[in-house]
Amino acid sequence: MASGRKAYLVGGGIGALAAAAFLIRDGGLKGSDITVYEMLPILGGSLDGAGSASDGYSMRGGRMLTTDNYECTWGLFKTIPSLEHPGLTVFEETIAFNERVRSHSKARLIDRDCAILDVTSMGFSMNDRLELLSLSVASEERLGATRITDWLSPSFFETKFWYMWATTFAFQPWHSAVEFRRYLHRFIKEFSRIETLAGVKRTVYNQYDSLVRPLAAWLEERGVHFASDTLVTDLVLAPIGGKSAVSRILLRHGEAVEAIDVGPEDLVFFQNGSMTDASSLGSMTSAPPHRTKHDSGGWALWEKLAAEHPGFGNPAAFNSSIAESCWISFTVTQGNTRFFDHMESFTGNVAGTGGLVTFKDSSWLMSVVLAHQPHFPDQPATSRVFWGYALHPDRIGDFVPKPMSACCGEDLLIELCGHLNIDMTVFETANCIPCRMPYITSMFMPRSKGERPLPVPETTRNLAFVSQFVEIPEDVVFTVEYSVRAAQMAVYQLLGIDAQIPPVSHYDRSARVNLSAAIKAFR
Repeated sequence: MASGRKAYLVGGGIGALAAAAFLIRDGGLKGSDITVYEMLPILGGSLDGAGSASDGYSMRGGRMLTTDNYECTWGLFKTIPSLEHPGLTVFEETIAFNERVRSHSKARLIDRDCAILDVTSMGFSMNDRLELLSLSVASEERLGATRITDWLSPSFFETKFWYMWATTFAFQPWHSAVEFRRYLHRFIKEFSRIETLAGVKRTVYNQYDSLVRPLAAWLEERGVHFASDTLVTDLVLAPIGGKSAVSRILLRHGEAVEAIDVGPEDLVFFQNGSMTDASSLGSMTSAPPHRTKHDSGGWALWEKLAAEHPGFGNPAAFNSSIAESCWISFTVTQGNTRFFDHMESFTGNVAGTGGLVTFKDSSWLMSVVLAHQPHFPDQPATSRVFWGYALHPDRIGDFVPKPMSACCGEDLLIELCGHLNIDMTVFETANCIPCRMPYITSMFMPRSKGERPLPVPETTRNLAFVSQFVEIPEDVVFTVEYSVRAAQMAVYQLLGIDAQIPPVSHYDRSARVNLSAAIKAFR
């Protein structure tokens, strides 16, 4: 089917790795004919997780998984073997883990008095319900580039539903109304159980160790070449048969500059844009440096290509307002169980069963989540690791008199202790590593039609875009599924594979599911 063809993948995130797997599994390419170029020293892109108990672990974040909606992702990982359980796939390993560790949050929202709120009611007024219904049934053409605030009144953003939905998915009021509507439809089953997060599925460890490592190992066994610390600076396109085709790849590895000739039947997959581009880490004593795209170069190639070729999208729609797309996360490593003991007693949830605990009235809108331990394969039995984030890093803290963006790890722990009304002695052995991500929700920014390219633009012959910044009707960004689906669509289209890609599940067309959502809305 694809004998003799070579494939070049620009970027080493989950989308590119998935594309490589589909090229081999479904397209018949040899692994030795596939090369992945990654500007960072490791693969995985936004699905990261690194560190040690002595130096502190760090994760920029973790994507929410469900078994109801991740059709392409689970379709892929049903064929990728587990690294730890011979005879099981990653999918089977994950399902078994979630059968054993079930999500059911008992403390989703905490108020300013450190009391667990009753969230069985969403807190809607009749006007809130009518406005939400109006937004959810509006067409994407009508919604256009509007913001959520263009459709919902200020009172809506004080409902319990908004606090839970916004922090679960990281929405801000100024984000895209189209994307918010897509989430309402795609995750309608989560609408009726948003207070317990019962639909959320978790991987055994952090997503780098649970998803990226086994996928990369499978690709490596089949001879895929990985070129790390390699920056692709340009894709040279030439006209072939009325369309544009990549004819040369220009790249830089250290001081060395190289040009790769691309044959007319060869394929190029480009991860355009990155939500974790220009991210930076702090420490217990220092805040993360404030970086922009000019410090990293992660957006430069897409900006160059888009300026030269119509149909390649508009990166400026997504990366022009750091103030609207930035938030800060933090990872805490402890050499004892004191904080975990307190949280398990306070919330009633054993670590791994609760999900996000959000401090509703915090100026930063801070949330923390205690994953099942260990969260890293090499994590000592005596240590504990948890993660947190806040959506308003520009605001002054309630217990620390400065904005979150200026805070070191110790400051973040002081703020957390204040909201929990506990003493800092609980964190005597803690190492808190903050992470600033200026573009983390850039894909949620309001956009117009055409500002995200199709996975395979109509004008290209051998070039595909694989990222969170492509256009896939009905599906939602900020998910592993979006990257994997884009990869599968791109591979199948470029290779002409006559097989069905798993369709988006339309639970929003189920009378039973809609009835459950309506009942929840009126509680």
